[in-house]
Amino acid sequence: MTRTLLASIFLLGMAAPALAGKAEILTNYANIGHATYEDSLLKARDLRTAIDALLADPSDATLAAARTAWLQARVPYQQSEAFRFGSPIVDEWEGKVNAWPLDEGLIDYVSDDYEGPTDENEYAALNVIANPTFTLAGEQIDATEITPELISGTLQEADEVETNVASGYHAIEFLLWGQDLNGTEHGAGNRPWTDYAQGDACTHGNCDRRGAYLVAATDLLISDLEYMTAQWTEDGAARAALMADENAGIQAILTGMGSLSYGELGGERIKLGVLLNDPEEEHDCFSDNTHNSHFYDGMGIRNVYFGSYIRADGTIVSGESLSSLVAASDPAVDAELQANLNATMAKLGQIKAAAEAGFSYDQMLAMGNEGGEALIMGAVDALVTQTRSIERAVAALGLDQIGFEGSDSLDNPNAVFQ
Repeated sequence: MTRTLLASIFLLGMAAPALAGKAEILTNYANIGHATYEDSLLKARDLRTAIDALLADPSDATLAAARTAWLQARVPYQQSEAFRFGSPIVDEWEGKVNAWPLDEGLIDYVSDDYEGPTDENEYAALNVIANPTFTLAGEQIDATEITPELISGTLQEADEVETNVASGYHAIEFLLWGQDLNGTEHGAGNRPWTDYAQGDACTHGNCDRRGAYLVAATDLLISDLEYMTAQWTEDGAARAALMADENAGIQAILTGMGSLSYGELGGERIKLGVLLNDPEEEHDCFSDNTHNSHFYDGMGIRNVYFGSYIRADGTIVSGESLSSLVAASDPAVDAELQANLNATMAKLGQIKAAAEAGFSYDQMLAMGNEGGEALIMGAVDALVTQTRSIERAVAALGLDQIGFEGSDSLDNPNAVFQ
């Protein structure tokens, strides 16, 4: 499946139009942004439907269906992350929907060996689901009704602690899978469906409140995605900011590509985990979906360079591409960047294929697992090489030098252990 997917992606890139109008490139980029966020929104609504079915009739089957809907919702969203670092509107919003890692004890019950409150976060084990009232930063909070407003206005980054993640994909992921207690062994979270059962069948207590939190968090995700989809419409603010200055707009595309490629994906999301041999650094750590998150992040970078996006319904949004603009300035730089984007997707595809064959990302992170480290570092090295080619594209277009997002895990690994 992965090999076929990669083949279709590469063919799509080869079919990109060989034109180079900056305004048309920016319009196509904005159209891809709108389509990607709209797909994310539609999949989030599908997730809400699956959650309704789970709560109406809790069972192994309805829980599995809700988990599948969450996994499907991640595919378009991860591809949208190439838009993040080039747009302040997106970057300021992103933490609402994709912040990680999280201190999951803020939300629900956790295992006995969970660290609990610390000097850094005294609310790490608050367990809002079990406590309809609690004190937060000296204020008495009425959480009798769990609403999107409670989550976004009170709980998200409570007490200004970044790991107090109460909203977004990963809060929902935790509520569907529960903690992954397998360490670097194979296996994801294993929350029982009875955590949403009624009456005496309810496990771990507070099943009604757990369901209410799951609904509220999903409704909040939908409203956040509605907002971002609107930013990329014909009259949207993100589109308008992009189109205001053609050269700045082209630079914004490259900024998004390079920062995601280097500091965020190559550094914080991938290399940091293998340096620490820590499965808690997995991006989708509860569901063991990290291999897909990395793969579709890489695809998103490739989408914006080639100016093509395969929508969730199989239709294609495409038009004039950044690749054609770079090729007009320096064909060798364009050819190099194309090759390196393809090489990165091949390396990420190897991780994805290995995970789908049973060698989970958790296992790859284990200390002393040379095969897993080789797979992960192959992707890191490809992302770094790819970023150098993006820098050459910036120079080829005569744009101002861009300071891409960095990461200690790439720039100063010793700092990670201090």
